[in-house]
Amino acid sequence: MFSNAIKKDNYGYLFIAPFFIIFFIFGFYPILYSLYLSFTNWNGLDAPAFVGFENYLRAFTDPVFFKSLFNTFFIWIISVIPQLTVSLVLAVILTERYLKGKDFFRAVFFFPNIVTAASLGLLVSLMFDWKSGSVNQMLLSLGILNDAIDWKHNPLFMRLLVSAILFFQYFGYSMLIYIAGLQGISHEYSEAAQIDGASKVQIFFKITIPLLKPIILFQVITSLIGGVQIFDQPYMLTEGSGAPNDSTLTSVMYLYRTAFEQNKFGYGATLAFCLFLVIGILSIISFVVSYRKK
Repeated sequence: MFSNAIKKDNYGYLFIAPFFIIFFIFGFYPILYSLYLSFTNWNGLDAPAFVGFENYLRAFTDPVFFKSLFNTFFIWIISVIPQLTVSLVLAVILTERYLKGKDFFRAVFFFPNIVTAASLGLLVSLMFDWKSGSVNQMLLSLGILNDAIDWKHNPLFMRLLVSAILFFQYFGYSMLIYIAGLQGISHEYSEAAQIDGASKVQIFFKITIPLLKPIILFQVITSLIGGVQIFDQPYMLTEGSGAPNDSTLTSVMYLYRTAFEQNKFGYGATLAFCLFLVIGILSIISFVVSYRKK
């Protein structure tokens, strides 16, 4: 009876219509068109030629694509483990009630996230330049090195360098997410545990971590999605080459090279949907593992 008394107009649909119109034009339609292109060969000029699942079969046997996946996940794992660990420890420290200067340190740690990824990649590239880089110049002036080192020809070092850039840029962001989660945990839990004789380490592992489980899952999944899309930092660091020997060639860099440098838009769309499947499968696995029943 009460529901019948409520005036139900359709004017609300007019206010939400712009979002859906923009989404369908610039979001949903490009996704569907890319899916169509993934079943074709198209150079961007001629009419697309339908080839069925040929592009997908090629992707499953493409050694460069699998190497780019390996590079992507290697860089992501090396960066995300210290990133989530250090940011959690900093978040716990910076939520202490009697710590002075918390706001200042939060701002300082978050500052690298404001700098664009391309700027950081270019800056680090200049720092580790063989001839004029500041790192070689400093080590030579201190007498630590006798000859300059060509850092960019060491595959492992370059992967670690990209991981370090990612860690430096995003640990502050992860810290703020953890701080938001910690502020939602009542102090009554820790106070009750302290009364029972629990130490701060025990409180951290037995109370804080279990209560932060949804936040940790959110961090893992979002970092996974962002990690698979690594592009700016290695691209600027290596000027788009993925040097040395494609050791820093990420999946999105390979997609960009295929579609926009080699004009193979059909195969590039296929790589995009392969990455979508990888992200979806790993996100589901992360969710299931985190919430599995004991």
